[in-house]
Amino acid sequence: MPVVVPVKFPFASCDLWFDPQGLDIVEADYAICSTERGKEIGLVTADPFEVEQKELRAPLKPVLRIATEEDLDRADDLARKGEAAMADFRDLVRQNDLEMKPVGVEYLFGGEKAVFYFAAEDRVDFRQLVKDLSARLHTRVDMRQIGVRDETRLVGGIAHCGQELCCARFGGQFEPVSIRMAKEQDLPLNSTKISGVCGRLMCCLRYEFEVYKDFKSRAPKKKTVIDTPLGKARIQEYDTPREQLVLRLESGKVFRVDLSDMTCSDVARQRAEEQGCACRPDCVTRDVLERLESPDIALALMELDREHGIDVGDGLSSDDRISIDSPRRRHSRDRGDAPAEASRGKGKGQRGAKGASEPDAAAPARRRRKRSNGGDAAAKRETASTSQAGSAEATPTRRRRRHLSSEERDRAFLDAATRDEAKRSGADAEGFEQAAAKTGNRSRRRHRSSAPQKPDVPSVASQIAEGDVQVTRRRPGDGGGNRAAGAASSRQDVAAGEESAPKKRRRRSRRRRPGDGGGSGASGDTQASAE
Repeated sequence: MPVVVPVKFPFASCDLWFDPQGLDIVEADYAICSTERGKEIGLVTADPFEVEQKELRAPLKPVLRIATEEDLDRADDLARKGEAAMADFRDLVRQNDLEMKPVGVEYLFGGEKAVFYFAAEDRVDFRQLVKDLSARLHTRVDMRQIGVRDETRLVGGIAHCGQELCCARFGGQFEPVSIRMAKEQDLPLNSTKISGVCGRLMCCLRYEFEVYKDFKSRAPKKKTVIDTPLGKARIQEYDTPREQLVLRLESGKVFRVDLSDMTCSDVARQRAEEQGCACRPDCVTRDVLERLESPDIALALMELDREHGIDVGDGLSSDDRISIDSPRRRHSRDRGDAPAEASRGKGKGQRGAKGASEPDAAAPARRRRKRSNGGDAAAKRETASTSQAGSAEATPTRRRRRHLSSEERDRAFLDAATRDEAKRSGADAEGFEQAAAKTGNRSRRRHRSSAPQKPDVPSVASQIAEGDVQVTRRRPGDGGGNRAAGAASSRQDVAAGEESAPKKRRRRSRRRRPGDGGGSGASGDTQASAE
């Protein structure tokens, strides 16, 4: 079998095969090759390999030698010379007023000629242009017309996907791309979204067309009804790169299933045998749904089991369960009266007549508060004090706050004044208790400290009791309580003066009715003067 080596040239559309002729040439080397146009320098894209004789369409051209440093320097000079000739090319096209777009200029490595590439929609008469280029550049000129795709490949650029253009990155011969390929891949038929930089359909539509075509030939069609344990489901869309189907149940739940996990029913197999075609799956089993990481599907399967009489619990483990204990039960558990298992709720299957009839001896007796609609308050207090004295483990109840009435507040002031008077007179403890008993109230215990006592100054309560200070309550209209103690006498004097003085009659103005004009003022003045 013949041995070939692929070589890529700057302005060629694909790699060309050459005969290495036993040279020690490897990938990434530059080689000087003999072509139909003359000597050219190109990049070796792979190591030499063997091919079948039937794959060769024409005799192989030889590789002359591996490029040296002098050859690479000459190639760089020819590339700079081609860029300089590009300016003359554009200038002469503008002078001759030709409908063409200059793309590039290539000087062959052997110096035989210069190739000028241009793009045009129609045929162009460039005979005069060739004469002008030959006279200015003093070389043999070869004109080559290319299409818009070849132009885009030579110029290069970035595609919509953010990657380098497929035609410039992969190369190869251009294959026809049709709008049917875009329809097969469920793409929007919008020219701006499916067209490339060149203005034609994107090359990648051709690359993925076979994949989409193969998947749709094996998958059921869209809007097909699929049988599942949860009822009927309809195919909404395809996920071709992952080979998955998006299904929607009658309840509205949406889930994804791999095409390989679906099965065919007996009816589908029989229909496929009659029509002589491949059987397309139309069923989804329960084990496939259980493997899905979808909480909605898991709850739907549990509900289905409950409907069939299967006890599946609530689907939660002891770690995921949240228990809310009452304050009494939490207090008893903290004291260690009952084990932690007794405070937790039991399942429905563990509750029965036996558990209800046999109380737990280790648990403390439950006490419930009973609300009574009536009864004597003293009896209630006596009952409460008896129960507190009888059970040492009882939890102290919270005292409710009660507001004092005006009489109780005045009595408290008098009690405080009596205690202060007893302390100043140096009475003993018994005399202090007897003085407090006269008022009908119990004395409060006070903690004595060794800190220095405050100076003996009569308190406000004692001053009120002795009559030195008179308390006047605020009344509406008394100026915020800023009046002196003799405000009452002043009010009496004012009242006596008002009775003696004649009362002034307040004149009331006539109320105007809505709709009266400006002339109503004259009648009002007349009535006032008459009075």
